[in-house]
Order: sequence, then structure tokens, then C-alpha cells
Amino acid sequence: MKPSNLFPVSLLIALSNAQQVAYGQCGGQGWTGLTTCVSGYSCIVQSTWYSQCVPGAASSVTTSTTKASSSTLTTITTSKASSTSKTSTSTAPGAAATGFKWLGANEAGAEFGTAIPGVYGTDFIFASTAAIDTLMAEGYNIFRFPFMMERMAPGSVSGTLSAAYLANYSVPINHVTSKGGYAIIDPHNFGRYNGAVITDAAAFKTFWSNLASAFKDNSKVIFDTNNEFHDEDISNILALDQAAIDGIRGVGATSQYIFAEGNSYSAAWFWNTTSDALKALVDPQGKLIYEMHLYLDSDNSGTSSTCYSSTVGVDRIVGATEWLRNNGKLGVLGEFAGGNNDVCLTAVKGLLQHMKDNSDVWLGALWWAAGPWWGSYIYSFEPPSGVGYTYYDATLKAFLPSA
Repeated sequence: MKPSNLFPVSLLIALSNAQQVAYGQCGGQGWTGLTTCVSGYSCIVQSTWYSQCVPGAASSVTTSTTKASSSTLTTITTSKASSTSKTSTSTAPGAAATGFKWLGANEAGAEFGTAIPGVYGTDFIFASTAAIDTLMAEGYNIFRFPFMMERMAPGSVSGTLSAAYLANYSVPINHVTSKGGYAIIDPHNFGRYNGAVITDAAAFKTFWSNLASAFKDNSKVIFDTNNEFHDEDISNILALDQAAIDGIRGVGATSQYIFAEGNSYSAAWFWNTTSDALKALVDPQGKLIYEMHLYLDSDNSGTSSTCYSSTVGVDRIVGATEWLRNNGKLGVLGEFAGGNNDVCLTAVKGLLQHMKDNSDVWLGALWWAAGPWWGSYIYSFEPPSGVGYTYYDATLKAFLPSA
């Protein structure tokens, strides 16, 4: 992920008592590593090649081909892509796979810091329109702008919006859309407000009604329900996502896409087990897209420049591809990144090629992240000298949408 949303310690610490960490690999054809999971997790077979530690206790290691959901185990027919295949036989490209609609980057900064409301230029920063212009000139056409809900709606989730924060936040949004690009409005709060899980769907609907009202006449704006829900019941996320949709559409914002995020940090890797219930979401405008995130390091946290393998991108997204197609849904990869080395480069290329080959269900992807304050951050995509930008720009441009 990123410095402001690292996984809980339980997902990042080293192995304990010879047991695999949460969501780690615990089996599969040729696997020689750990085969038992930490307390509260069970080793569930995902395919012939891959078993994973997922939430839920079990008396023994599961050997049937089943996926874990929040409450039941459901038999599926998933197959993993091998190192010699871009897609598995069950995720062959659809007839409409013609390439991406969107490719771009996150523009971090407005969500930085912990001080509320904080001081501009000290605690947080807004995106650089000059840097965005560089990326747009190269062909990138979508940008995601994180912000902090506590600054946008000080006092409470349903509180009156801060006129000053909204006005400054809107500058790069309007800049991008005036040039024909798409701008994603991203409350970067992990489903929380002041550290507490948001459970009041009515208040969340009000928040989105208030915010969407400011952009309802801009068809190039995209509304992202909330960044990376995690460690909460999927029924609550379903209620919040639906409340966001209802609030947005209810104020007349009917021309914009809505990106809905899921549980487990909206991870594509786990989507078909932890976020399956979100297939029940309803958008009366038919412009709902499922936003997932994917990183290539060992625990999917986005905190290391070392990638798990050269095929890890495809390995971790193939299940989400199947879920989208099987449920008649569309998806976007709202965050992805890899380190500056040959293994990661191969993994990134494989990931993007898989998505392009399956672009009947995948509409695009956004690198994490650009932004003026990254400095030497391992994934920085800020022109002209960001570590990720200098290493990956040419690679990503090979997947730009057609003009």
C-alpha cells in the first residue's frame, strides 16, 4: 500500500511458530514452504497451484477446491495462470477486449499527515498541475486524488464541508477534467472516520450527497466510495457503498462513473473471497465500476521493492478477472506498483498484459503514486525524477489507451 495505510502488524511481521502469515501461501503443487496458518486463519485450496491462509478456523487443512467467503465455503472452478500463459483457460479474453479506457496515476498529498485540520504546506499538500500536465502530455488520462474526510467534513461524517479545503482540492480536479482527462474523488479513509469504523450509512450517504453536489455537473469526475475498507464485516461495506451510490445519484450526479471498493484493503488478490457480496450493489445509471488494488511484494502491502515472483501480478489478479466476468461486472485497478528491478518489471508487464487481454472486464489501472512530496519513495511516479517514473514510464506508456 503506502506509508499512510500499512497493513496491520499481524500481516507484516515475520513467521511465528512456523506458521504462515494471514493471506500467505500455504500450499499448492510444488509448494515447499509453510503449510499451517496463524491463529484465526485456515489453509484453503484456491487451485491446483495455490492454497492461501484466509480468515476462519478449521479443524484441518482443506483439500477440496473451495473458496472462503465471510460466512461459507463455496465450490468454484478457478484455474491459475502459469508462468508460460498470460491468462488461464477460464479467463480467456472476451470478444470486447480491445485495450484500456484509462491509464494513469494516483496524486497523493491532500491525505498526508495526522493533524486535523492541519496546515497546508506543512501537514499536507495538493497535487502539482505542472507535473500532471507532463503526464497528460504523454497520454495518461486518469488521476486519483486522495483526501482526508476529517479535513473535508470536519466535525462529523455528515458535517458541512470545509469550503477552503474543498476549493483547493478542486483545483487539480478541474485542471485535469478541463483538459479532457478523468479525475477520481477519493476519500482516503479506509472506511474510518477519526479512527473508528464508519457504520452510519445514512451519515455516509449525506457525506456523499454533499460532496457530489460540488461536482455533479462535471461528467469527467469519478466518485470513489472510500479507500481500502478493511477488517470489518462485508455487510457494512455493502451498506456504505450502496449509500454512497444513492447519495451521489440522489443529488443529480448521474453522468459520472462510481468506483466501489471492497474489503481486505480492496485487494484484487482476495476479492472473490472477501468482497463477493458487493456484486449485489445497484447503480440506476449503470456506471458502477469495482475498484481493486494489487501490489507485488510478499504480503501485498506495497511496502517493499522486492516482488514475490515474476508472475505474481497475474497470479494475484486472475481470480478477480474471473469474478468480474462471471458476475457481469467491470473493474479498474485503482492502485498497483512494483520495485525497480527486473523481477518486478516482468511482473508489472505480465499484470498489465493480462488486464489488456481481458479488457472486456478491466477498464484500466492507476500507478501508486505521483505527488509532490514523495522524494525518494520507492514507487514515486512524480515527473521528472520520481524513482518509479524514471524506471516504469516507458513500460506503462506501451499500454496507454488508444487516442
